[in-house]
Amino acid sequence: MGEWFSLKWFTLDMLRSYEWVYPYFLYALPAIPFLFWLRSAFHRKHRQRLVITYNKERSRMDWLTLLRFFQPVCIALALALILVALARPQIVSERTDQFSEGIDIMLLIDISDSMLEKDLSPNRLEAAKKVARQFIQGRLQDRIGLIIFAGEAVSLCPLTTDYELLYGFLDEIEPTMIPTAGTAIGSALAVAVNRMRETSGESKVAILISDGDNTSGNLGPTTAAQLAKAFGVRVYSISVGKTRKLIKASDSLNVSNAVVDESELQKIADLGNGKYFRATDNTALGSVFKQINQIEKVKSRNVVSRDVSDYYRVYLYWAVTLLLIALSTKSTFMANILED
Repeated sequence: MGEWFSLKWFTLDMLRSYEWVYPYFLYALPAIPFLFWLRSAFHRKHRQRLVITYNKERSRMDWLTLLRFFQPVCIALALALILVALARPQIVSERTDQFSEGIDIMLLIDISDSMLEKDLSPNRLEAAKKVARQFIQGRLQDRIGLIIFAGEAVSLCPLTTDYELLYGFLDEIEPTMIPTAGTAIGSALAVAVNRMRETSGESKVAILISDGDNTSGNLGPTTAAQLAKAFGVRVYSISVGKTRKLIKASDSLNVSNAVVDESELQKIADLGNGKYFRATDNTALGSVFKQINQIEKVKSRNVVSRDVSDYYRVYLYWAVTLLLIALSTKSTFMANILED
């Protein structure tokens, strides 16, 4: 509170900085001079007057005139300061803290040989890595992990908020990292669920990027999707590449090597309370991640803390001091001077 006897408490800037808890006490301030004027008017007829015509006494009479006002002025100021104290001046400082409830996100990227097809530029895998990087850049305070899979699934990076570390892992992804052929979608999803089942995130999300059927692994994608639902993990599946095309050769039907089977990924998204997306080119793939980014927004809450400092004691101390000064004039030699 500082030194209460400082005159800074009466500056205009200080008075303007206050918030008044009971401002209606301030409305009584104009009544104080009116009451003193009323008191003076009632006693004016009974007051004795002495007219001095000598010039040499004028200086002494001016001082006496001023001293007569000393006591009522002290009392008037004390009353005014009591009203100010009753109005309870405060300085309130507010601070707003934002708390974010982060989302746990696992990126599951297919690195099988079919992801090297060039229907996306430069190929499916590189396009997926690029948009995954852009997706990570758009997140704030979310924990993101990385899983790669081909014939088996490997947890490449655990959930982390160190996005620079994630960028490094993304850049290093190559199909040769998993020599086992195939597409173990179910195993990859099971690894993601295992990573997130005991996490404390407000929301848990698995984003699966693949271009084909589940052809390997010890766990079927349907069972893995049901497992994800049981542990509260929402699954978004994205098929990359062109849709399935049939090529007629003589009397038989052959399927091109660059095909994408959507049915498996659609079923996974439905079972995992998520959503299925299809991306046939780079622009569509980028748009898919933007949609997921909008759906899985970080939930935040603002907490406003108020620091309240009361300053009514300052003006109360001043009021008591002025009242003591006014009362002391009745018990000293000044009493006779003030009454003359």
